[in-house]
Amino acid sequence: MYVKLNDRTYLNKDKITRVKIDSVQDGIRIRFYEGANQVAKSQRFESEAKANEWLEKHFLNK
Repeated sequence: MYVKLNDRTYLNKDKITRVKIDSVQDGIRIRFYEGANQVAKSQRFESEAKANEWLEKHFLNK
């Protein structure tokens, strides 16, 4: 199943093995991994709570 990450990127949800919410210099981002390789990262979020909310809504279908 494909999930729309942004205007130009779709992720194959079945291949994602790990998701990490990470604090970087320019804000909070969600990183998506297939095995040990990072395959995509999300837009910036203001807080970890907002990143988690987006992840649950768009990726985990809660």
